[in-house]
Amino acid sequence: MIRGISLVYGLYLLLPIALLLVGSVGGSWTNTLLPSGATGQWYQDLWLDSSFRKAFVSSLVVALAACAINTVLALPLAYALYHGARRGGGLAARIVSAMPVAVPAITLAFGYMVVFNTDLAPWLGSMPLLIAAHAILTLPYLTNTLLADLRHLDLHRLEQAAATLGASGWQQFTGIVLPSLRQSLLSGLVMVAAISVGEFGVSNLLTSFQNRTYPVVLLQAFYGATGFACAATVVLLVLAGASALLSSSLVQARKDQP
Repeated sequence: MIRGISLVYGLYLLLPIALLLVGSVGGSWTNTLLPSGATGQWYQDLWLDSSFRKAFVSSLVVALAACAINTVLALPLAYALYHGARRGGGLAARIVSAMPVAVPAITLAFGYMVVFNTDLAPWLGSMPLLIAAHAILTLPYLTNTLLADLRHLDLHRLEQAAATLGASGWQQFTGIVLPSLRQSLLSGLVMVAAISVGEFGVSNLLTSFQNRTYPVVLLQAFYGATGFACAATVVLLVLAGASALLSSSLVQARKDQP
C-alpha cells in the first residue's frame, strides 16, 4: 500500500518534469502526447534571447541581494529568538516559524502594491522594492534554519563556559555562535536563493518591464513555441535542483560532524 502510494506520488512529481525534458529537445509538438523529431535549437534560441538573459541576471541580482540582507537580519534575529525562548518567550519563535505557511506571498505583494503605488512612495516596479519583498519573504526560512541549529547545538552551555572565562556577549557571539552556524547559514542561504529565483507571484505583481525576473518572462514564453518554453523551464529546474542538492548536502555534512 505504502509502496503504491509512493509510486503514484513519484510519477505525479516526475512525469511533468520528464515531459518538459522531452519537449525541450523535441521538434514540433502540437496536440500530441510527445513531440516529433529532436533538436537542440530551443536551447540555442534561449541563449540568444536577450530578454531571457536580462531576466536571468535580474533574478540573480535579486537573489544575491536577498541573501545579503537576510544574513544581516537572520543571524541576530535567530540568536535573539533562541535566548528569548529559553527565557519563556517562545511565542515569538513560533510565530516566525509559522510565517511562511500562515502568510501567503500574494498577501505581501498586494500590501506592497497598495503602500508603494502612491505619490508619497512611488516605488512600485523598482528593483529595491522587489529585493526588499524577496528578502522579507525568504527571511523566515533562513531564520528557522539557524534557530533549529542553535537548538540542536545547545550553544547556551558553551556561552556559559565562555562567560565564566570573562568573554563578553559580543565575544561569545562572534567566537562561538558564528563559527558554529557557518554551515547552516550557508545551506540556508542556498535555500533562500533557490526560493528567490523561483518566486513568481510576488515578482509578477511588483516588477516592472525593465526588472522582470526569470519566472515572469518564463510565463510569457508559453504563449509562443512550446519547445522554447520547455527549454526555459528546464533551465529553472536545473537551478532549483542544484540548489536543493547543495543545501541538503551541507545539512547532511553538518549532521555527520562529531
